[in-house]
Amino acid sequence: MADRISVLLIEDNPIHARLIQNLLEESTTSVFDLNSADRLSTGIERLSGGNIDVVLLDLVLPDSQELETLERVRAAAPEMPIVILTSLDDVTLAAKAVEEGAQDFLIKTETNSRTLTRSIHYAIERTRARKEEWDATMFRLAQQQFLKASQLMGLDVNVQERLLFPQRTHIVTFPFRRDEYNQVETVFGYRVQHLLTMGPTKGGIRYHTDVNLGEVSALAMWMTWKCALMNLPFGGAKGGVRIDPTGLSRRELQRLTRRYTSEIIDIIGPDKDIPAPDMGTDEQVMAWLMDTYSQQKGYTVPGVVTGKPVVLGGSLGRREATGRGLVYLVEAAADHTGLDLNGATAVVQGFGNVGSSTAKFLEEDGAKVLAVSDVTTGIYNPNGLSVQALFDYVAENRFLEGYTEGDTVTNEELLEIECDVLAPCALQNQITGENADRINCKILAEGANGPTTLEADEVLNGKGVFVLPDVLGNAGGVTVSYFEWVQDTQNYMWTLKEINERLHAILLDAFERSIKRATSEGYDLRTAALIEGIQRVTQAKLLRGVFP
Repeated sequence: MADRISVLLIEDNPIHARLIQNLLEESTTSVFDLNSADRLSTGIERLSGGNIDVVLLDLVLPDSQELETLERVRAAAPEMPIVILTSLDDVTLAAKAVEEGAQDFLIKTETNSRTLTRSIHYAIERTRARKEEWDATMFRLAQQQFLKASQLMGLDVNVQERLLFPQRTHIVTFPFRRDEYNQVETVFGYRVQHLLTMGPTKGGIRYHTDVNLGEVSALAMWMTWKCALMNLPFGGAKGGVRIDPTGLSRRELQRLTRRYTSEIIDIIGPDKDIPAPDMGTDEQVMAWLMDTYSQQKGYTVPGVVTGKPVVLGGSLGRREATGRGLVYLVEAAADHTGLDLNGATAVVQGFGNVGSSTAKFLEEDGAKVLAVSDVTTGIYNPNGLSVQALFDYVAENRFLEGYTEGDTVTNEELLEIECDVLAPCALQNQITGENADRINCKILAEGANGPTTLEADEVLNGKGVFVLPDVLGNAGGVTVSYFEWVQDTQNYMWTLKEINERLHAILLDAFERSIKRATSEGYDLRTAALIEGIQRVTQAKLLRGVFP
């Protein structure tokens, strides 16, 4: 699916306005929702309504002239990316506007669709790079969760300050050539290593339009607690590229992956930092990453990544490990709360790797899957959905949109469907203080990272919902990634039965330790699980000491 960008065009010349509209409609890389205004006052009024991503601005308007026009727009929306539209005789003024804070200027009569589209994208990118890297909702949530747990456990303030931010952050920008050979874009990439104390760092790589330093840092922090909770010899890491992979051809995806790998190659390795798949990446992306790394080393290094195809040293069971692990823990939570999964109802938000596996294994346990969703739509059937039919449809059509064996619902509506088990397996920040009181489930099983805010946690705990937190619930993926890494370093492969048995044992041990702490100390399960992980990290840090 192409990016969808909301554009506000403030231009009083109807010929030029129509020209810009036509150029945006020609774009093959993005979908533009165009809002138009022929006066600055009208444009500012529309800005105040929100939901605008970028402004295309003519500086000479009936009710405002020259730099005053820019100043009034910036006063109304200080963080808004602005591209100046100018004529040939006003280039000097447009250049001055860029000096004053606009991101770019274009000569209206000399631009084309590609130039306009790229200018819009880069204006948004530059604004985000300057203003939003650390100021991310996910990073604030990760820090808030850590601070809450550290205060309750009486964590030494020196250790607390040390763990609030990642130990290493690697930000890269690199050229990416599209299939149209003369189109070269600059994209942002990241690799963050939160903690090096425990051993090599471990964490996935995601390709998504919302990737930024704050998001990747939050995910790396959560991975630290997750690995420590599972007693794995890893610190937390995460990586990503800010791009929409669904709009890339296979050739483009391969070029992007290989160039990104070359940019981070010095900080990854089987004894340094071991990437894995995440949102927007898969086994094939890991195969390209491994091959690129191996080409540079001069020999095959399968242990540099996990989540690879089995034929290249990947592990049996890795693809479905996160969903399988989540359902193992749902089974434990059901036993703990007295819920019989055979005949229970379930709703799964997200039908990617994690969500689809979760739906499959819940159905195998006898649960009736009422609803699922992906980025395009949600599907609800009160009589239950056939998960295999959903798999077959997605295999042929890529997305759920158009599936006819149920009613269409939004992702927001899906979360509020009454059910026994609700599994958010998509994006972060889905259950908040605004909708938590409308969540109607017995077990909330977090397959995604950070789907529930602290405010929502309080509401859900007050309602008696059993929250299976992400730091525990989705740890199956990194656990089987650890198994894969061990198999690669030993050159000895395990059977699927061995992998699933070991996965079940590790997850259940972490669940029981977290439940025991939650019960004995009066904490919610998220806080108890975090304290379990943080305490292990703290012990390791204190034992290693400070150098020099």
